[in-house]
Amino acid sequence: MVYLVEDDSSIRELVVYTLNSTGIQAEGFEKPSDFWKALNTKMPSLVILDVMLPEESGIEILQKLRKNPTTERVPVIMATAKTSEYDKINGLESGADDYIAKPFSMMEMVARVKALLRRSEFNSYQSDYTIDNLYVCPAKHIVKVDGKEVILTLKEFEMLCLLIKNKGIVLTRDQLLNKIWGYSFDGESRTVDVHIRTLRQKLTTAGNVIKTIRGVGYKISNS
Repeated sequence: MVYLVEDDSSIRELVVYTLNSTGIQAEGFEKPSDFWKALNTKMPSLVILDVMLPEESGIEILQKLRKNPTTERVPVIMATAKTSEYDKINGLESGADDYIAKPFSMMEMVARVKALLRRSEFNSYQSDYTIDNLYVCPAKHIVKVDGKEVILTLKEFEMLCLLIKNKGIVLTRDQLLNKIWGYSFDGESRTVDVHIRTLRQKLTTAGNVIKTIRGVGYKISNS
């Protein structure tokens, strides 16, 4: 189930119709309060949030989702008319897994939703990893540092797993964009840097296993 929070009825109805017609069950909400009520009844597999909403902004909803243990790992796509780098980074740093700028095509929206759902499901079929004081279990979506669990967004988790799987190999920003987001992401390599920075911060003492290769990209190696 995909939940969409969008106050523009024409956009909301079109997105919900399109997702349902492609086999992805979806439900739309005009107001955040309606979304929260539905959330208490059924947990979605993915949430699409407009940024500009009545009652509270999409960013505020996102922050609440990430602070709640029940919803902290639910994939979130931000949909907004704002296209400045600041707004994109603000959403990503608040825990969004992806964003899409209005106006967007329905084909692009469906592709991003399917890609995010597919990668979320794929994580359950990977092996466990241990590097120094860092432990990662993709099957259970668990990350621990010194035995203490660390909460990551889906994109942060996917990036960490990809880097670990390619331990010792330098992955360029473009490679990370293509493998994690599934498309060129408008060439926004800054997106990778934002996720790497927040990932390192959350991993605390284990963050130094992620090495920056200046002018190239990133790799995982023992500290």
